[in-house]
Formats: sequence, structure tokens, C-alpha cells
Amino acid sequence: MKIVIFGLTISSSWGNGHATLWRGLVRALAKRGHRIVFFEKDVPYYASNRDFFEIPGGDLIFYQDWNDIRQRAATELIDADVAMVTSYCPDGIAASELLLDAPRPLHVFYDLDTPITFSRLEAGEPITYIGPWGLRDFDLALSYTGGRALDRLRSELGARRIAPLYGHVDPDVHHPVQPADHYMSDLSYLGTYAEDRQIALQRLFIDPAGLRPKHHFLIGGAQYPADFPWQPNISFVRHLPPPEHPAFFSSSRLTLNITRQAMAEMGWCPSGRLFEAAACGTSILSDNWEGLDSFFEPGQEILIAETCENTVSALDLTDAELKRIARAGRERVLAEHTSEHRARELEILLEGASSVTSSTGGSAAMMEA
Repeated sequence: MKIVIFGLTISSSWGNGHATLWRGLVRALAKRGHRIVFFEKDVPYYASNRDFFEIPGGDLIFYQDWNDIRQRAATELIDADVAMVTSYCPDGIAASELLLDAPRPLHVFYDLDTPITFSRLEAGEPITYIGPWGLRDFDLALSYTGGRALDRLRSELGARRIAPLYGHVDPDVHHPVQPADHYMSDLSYLGTYAEDRQIALQRLFIDPAGLRPKHHFLIGGAQYPADFPWQPNISFVRHLPPPEHPAFFSSSRLTLNITRQAMAEMGWCPSGRLFEAAACGTSILSDNWEGLDSFFEPGQEILIAETCENTVSALDLTDAELKRIARAGRERVLAEHTSEHRARELEILLEGASSVTSSTGGSAAMMEA
């Protein structure tokens, strides 16, 4: 298939979770014979932190202004089998209008930020990537979040055919490597600063650091404010590009995952960091949310923390026990949550949506996957 995507970014992992997910997925799709054309707006903050430049077997097209690229986009859609627009695409509404007018491709919307989308709807804030018509004209709506989010996409945004497409990891990129001295820690946390994660980070990371002054804690990420409540035994590494993630996780005795508030409240929204850390053979300590046990078995493949004491107890586990949990978590990820698994799932979803569209007289036509 030729798949044309209008997205946020694949070229820069700075301050966003989209890029790493897209890289793994398009690499897996390319291995399976598909061609990806990805349109990305060339904004300064991503351009100055670019760490990916070429899509294997496809095209990465940068543009400054939508009007300058509109004709090129229309030309790419003429022979496309699938046309997709994603959440946080800077020109999402304009791109949606263009692809919905294209008669040949299957029309797909992929919301990688579903809880944020609904948070904005509830607050009456504008959603810059979904038009006033909602999702009713798309042949398929994909969501990074499952559970009740899928029902809400139908009831509140008019989506007709809905399916989850969860996070994943590329094991060719994320795998155990030799620990690096500058990333060594008893407990690490990798994530962009977010105000709605700060209470949990205080409870599950900063407070435990105060109780375990002889342990070494490490934070990696971007956009941390000057008034962040650092402790003497907490080190900081500014934004880590994806190639550095394996060394970061492989140097951690234990790593912490904290889910953004809207995502935790909605549930069924596993962070890509969970799969990355597990693939690197690192024991994971995570906050809890509905659906987590469908991706990892608590106590066996992942540890759960709700209090400061839970974190301290996890730190007090033996190396042997943490390694056992790490092995089990890695085995689960390699069996169910790789980019290859998601590429296969996407193929099945696209074929199913195409069959429905064809049987109801729709315009989408697809080549065999």
C-alpha cells in the first residue's frame, strides 16, 4: 500500500511522544512492503532538534506553509491507498478537507492524544486538528487509547468505525546495551516535564529520593522549570534522543513511568516508555490506571506504585527479584507489543475498513497488503 500521513512530527523526538512511535511503525510497514509519505510542518523547535531525516523506502516531506504544499499533497493522494491525518497535526483541518475530497484512498484519522482531545472538548477549548464535522466522514478512526474512549469517539465526535492502535516498541532500536556510567541510577525517570504529572513525580520519585539519600536518582527530559524541587541525589540529563534511550534504561536498576493525568483517568493508554524500558530489559515501576493489567501482569512483569512507600519498597527489592521482573516484562513486550505487531494490526484494520467501505459503495480502493 501507499500510505500518505499528515502528522505532527517524525523528524524530531524533542518534547513529544509521536516521533518515536512513527519511526518504529513506518520502519515495520516498510519491511512489509508498504510505502509511506509523511508530511511534516517544518517548525523551528523541531528543526533545531532534528534526529531523523529519512523514511526507509518512503518520503519525508517538510513544508513551511500549507498553501505552498497543498498541490504536492493533492498529487500524492491521487494514487494513495490510505490517507491519514493525526492529532496535533498543525494543519490537521486543512489536511482532512483535502484527503476527504480524494476519491481513491481510505480516509483515516489517528488520534494519538485521545484523552487530551476530550479534555479540550469538555473545557470548551478549540481542537485545531479536528474540524466542526468531527470524525463522521472518515472511513476509520484509530485511537492510541482504548476502553471507553472508543465509545466517546463515536458518541461525541461521530466516528463510524473505531479501533485502538496502541503504543509499541522497535526492538531493533530498544534493546539491552552495556550500561553507561553517566546514566547509572537506582531509579530513573524519562519524560518531558508536564505540570499534570508533577504531583505523582513528587510522590513517587522526589520524596523517595529524600528518604534514600544514599541512592542515586536520575531524570531525563526536556522543559523542566528552574524552580523544580531537585534533591542532592537527583541528577538531570536534558532531552535524550531515542538512540540514547537504551543506554539510559539499561543503566537503571529500576525506572519509573508516570502517566499524564488525562490519560490515567481515561485508562487503556500505555505510554511508549513502558514498552521501551521493558524491551531494554529494565524493571519498571508504574503508576496505576485502568487497563494496565492487559499489557503487563502486575507483580510479575511490572511493579505498581501509588505511594512514596511503594517506591521505597521497590528500591529495597533484591537485584535478583528486579532482574526476574525485567526478564518477564521484556518477554511480554517482544511477544505482543513490538512495532511489527502494530503494523500487522494496522493492516488488518485497514483491510476491514476497506471491505466495509467497498461493500457500502464508498470510493476507497485498496491494494492487497
